[in-house]
Order: sequence, then structure tokens, then C-alpha cells
Amino acid sequence: MTTTSSPVLDRIRVGSAPDSWGVWFPDDPQQVPWTRFLDEVSEAGYEWIELGPYGYLPTDPLRLVDELARRSLKVSAGTVFTALHRGPGVWDATWEHVAEVAELTKAMGARHLVVIPSFWRDDKTAELIESSELTGEQWGHLAGGMERLAHEVRERYGLDIMVHPHADTHIDTEEHVVRFLDSTDSDLVNLCLDTGHYAYCGGDSVKLIKTYGERIGYLHLKQVDPDILADVVANQVPFGPAVRRGVMCEPPRGVPELPPVLAAAQDLGVDLFAIVEQDMYPCPPDQPLPIAQRTRRFLRGCGA
Repeated sequence: MTTTSSPVLDRIRVGSAPDSWGVWFPDDPQQVPWTRFLDEVSEAGYEWIELGPYGYLPTDPLRLVDELARRSLKVSAGTVFTALHRGPGVWDATWEHVAEVAELTKAMGARHLVVIPSFWRDDKTAELIESSELTGEQWGHLAGGMERLAHEVRERYGLDIMVHPHADTHIDTEEHVVRFLDSTDSDLVNLCLDTGHYAYCGGDSVKLIKTYGERIGYLHLKQVDPDILADVVANQVPFGPAVRRGVMCEPPRGVPELPPVLAAAQDLGVDLFAIVEQDMYPCPPDQPLPIAQRTRRFLRGCGA
């Protein structure tokens, strides 16, 4: 009798994030307390986490180091939102926020800063706040601003930025992602490829990894429910309400299939974080842990 074994994904470092516990904001009564998140992410079998929204976890480095050490957890990255397409006028406010997140990220021993472009809808009301398409001038501001941000973050904090294509932002579809990559310096600006967001926006993660592998520096593992997504697309449902409908689902129930994505990432021959994120804001407090445990078992079965 012959048996098949999962590939050894020894270049992939799996973790999770507050997002998988329904956390989108620094403080929100619908979210689980940070202590419960830390307890449960450790219980689920993860050793790597992201900081999530700045202010959700303690921002005092000594306290956070102690809280993480007691649970055998380590930080892979911090996260910031930016609106650099709006031009030089937003730089000072952007840098003020980025600097505080970068400082904490560095203090945790992490090397990455995940940068998410600002939404063109309000993140709570889903109201349209600006055009979903950038002008040529705005694309120039976005590309130039990201390069400047990458340079400053590297010089001052020793961190590399990973730009996160995201639904309801200006870096979303394959067309927009490729335009952004072609407009930026690969020595400075690379991607956090979120498999769920990219599928949500019609992209093929395996194709992107194989075509632009040298630009993929970080992964978020996520799946979308194809039936719910079809309805979301047909009815132009904003991302927030789509999440509440359950458009993001636990693997292996959705798309893209994660084993081919992980195999393509392994083939790049570099160490990559692959952080599980299942958007569930808001969700019942007892929902995340069982999903996280099942997802960790699934990923181990894939070799990660």
C-alpha cells in the first residue's frame, strides 16, 4: 500500500492575527478583550501574531513583551493604514501614525510593517467617501508616497513595508495591483498578498506569485465563499456588509485553494510569514477559537 504525504513547507511560518478574532478597531464593545485573544491564539496552536489595530494590544513594549512571553507568542508584523494617494499634504499625519506603530513593531523584534491603503468607503457605515478609481496624478502620489514611506521606515526602524491589496481600496484588482507594482521600486516596496482579498477582487494568487514572485514578501491566508461572493459582486455590496454576510470563510470551504498557494510560495525559496486572517467583524465571542483550531489543523495537514 502506498501513502501520500503533505509537502514540507519549511519556508512558511504560519501565524494568526486579531482579525481572526473579529478585531478591526483599537477599541470596540463588539470585540473580544485583548487578553482573551492572546490566550486563545496561543491555545489554538499559533506562535506568531500580528499587532492588529494599534492600541488593541498594549502599546507599552515592556508590558507587551511580558504578555507575549507568558503565552510563548512572537510578533511577525505591525499594521498601518495610509492615504498617500492624497498627496504630500497627508505625509505628516501619516508619518506620525506610522512612527508609533513602527516603534512598537521594532520593539517586538518584528521586521515587517503591513501597509493597507485607505478605503474609498467609510469602514463603519460603508458610505462612499471618494472615487474608487485614481487619477494619473493620484497614482503618482500613491507610488511615490509608498517609496518614501518604505525608505523612511527602513532607515529609521529597520523594517520592510509590505503593501496589502485590499477590497474597497485603490489597490485591489489584478489590474491595479500590477499597475502599482510596475510603478514602484522593488528594492523598497513589496506586497503582503492576502489570498482572500485578492480572490474577492477577482485575482489569482498562484498566478501573481508565479509572475511577481520577487515582489511577494508576506502572505495573509484567507478564503472567500464563492456563492456569497457572487451575490456580493452582482449586487455591489460593500466590503463591511459582505463580511457580515460571511463572505470570508474558514478553509477549506472557500477559494482560493490554499495548498497550491502555499506550494507556489514555498517554491520562491525564501522564508515567508503566512498569517491566517478570517474577517469576521463583528462576531460572537465564542466563535473564533474553534475556527482557529480547525484552521491550524488544516494547515498542518497541508504541511505548514
